[in-house]
Amino acid sequence: MSAQPSRPPRTRGLRHVALRVRDLKRCESFYVKLLGMRVEWRPDADNVYLGSGCDNLALHRDPAVPHGPQRLDHIGFLLDTPEQVDHWYAYLGGHSVPVRSVPRTHRDGARSFYCLDPEENLVQMIYHPPLAKS
Repeated sequence: MSAQPSRPPRTRGLRHVALRVRDLKRCESFYVKLLGMRVEWRPDADNVYLGSGCDNLALHRDPAVPHGPQRLDHIGFLLDTPEQVDHWYAYLGGHSVPVRSVPRTHRDGARSFYCLDPEENLVQMIYHPPLAKS
């Protein structure tokens, strides 16, 4: 039996939320025009990433979102470096946390992986370059 990895440095906090939305255009307009967020990245017509300088909100078009108040796709904990993503991956895996993806680097330079909390909420551990500087 191998030793469990050491605990990585603390996260920088919960600064990333992803919402599933039916009307991407209206939601983007609300967060940009009314709340003052800026578009950071638009990978395709169904996804947009917004920020205000200290956070990140992902809007994912999903016409199958059920009616009701809950639209949460996942929450994200910010990390300082891409290497910390890998350290957290090893650490949480070593503590039998259900992992849903391996660490990968995204087109925008972010690096992340997903795991589940005890209630099966999706949690992303993420290095996001624009927030790593703040």
